[in-house]
Amino acid sequence: MTVLQAVLIALFVYLGAIGSVVGNTIGWYNLGRPLVASFIVGIIMGNVPVALTLGLMLQLANLGSVTPGAVVAWDLSYATYIGVGGALAFHTGDMPMTIALMWAFSVVGGATGVAMWNLVYTLDLSCNRVAQRGAETDNPRLIAFANVGLGNMIGFVCRFIPALVILTTTAVVGSQSGFNVADIIPGWLTLSLNVFGGMMTALGMGILLSFLWKKAVHICIFLIGFMMITYLGLSTMAVAMFAIAVALIYFAILSAKDNSAGKNEEVEQNG
Repeated sequence: MTVLQAVLIALFVYLGAIGSVVGNTIGWYNLGRPLVASFIVGIIMGNVPVALTLGLMLQLANLGSVTPGAVVAWDLSYATYIGVGGALAFHTGDMPMTIALMWAFSVVGGATGVAMWNLVYTLDLSCNRVAQRGAETDNPRLIAFANVGLGNMIGFVCRFIPALVILTTTAVVGSQSGFNVADIIPGWLTLSLNVFGGMMTALGMGILLSFLWKKAVHICIFLIGFMMITYLGLSTMAVAMFAIAVALIYFAILSAKDNSAGKNEEVEQNG
């Protein structure tokens, strides 16, 4: 990882936050999502396939992550950019080790992000004082600066600088000096991180399926798709196209059944 790559990733750590200069819709709800964030990191690092693989695992593991009110239990954006970026910096082709590094870096990134959120919320109190002073002195420019400029400056400093420090002191220095963090990680820790990551991914998938399974027949449909991929070796795209065809046929049968029932009811009423 070069210094320029670290700077770009740290910049997106800020842009993918709530209240960044690009707004919440583009920032937190798009740039801050693991799949989008990992794709961006993959472009910056020049390894999109591996980046998306890591991002998918983070996306599945955090499907149940919510931010009620001002409470941030886990900074998903920070964790993804730092986790995927740090793992790609030391990627040598050993995918289990890369995944373990991704979980390790994402834990550091997510915890740092939560700490920075609390710091941002505290420092943002100064924006209220500045805005109040602008209102008292009838200074609209000072009010605008408090709402637009000062808040973004605080957010930028609290997110960009820590992310840059983490990446430069680990990924940049390590990759350019030839020192690989993976060399000092014992095998039992690598195995533990992969098991933990697999459990989190399974938990996220379970949460997703709990929203999709409304009837018992839905479980059967899911198992059919699972067996088509696992035992028949079909690709996800092939199974998806097959599912679309089955859904259209199912919809046509239900529509024909409803139309037939409507006509029978109309005949009974006329008779």
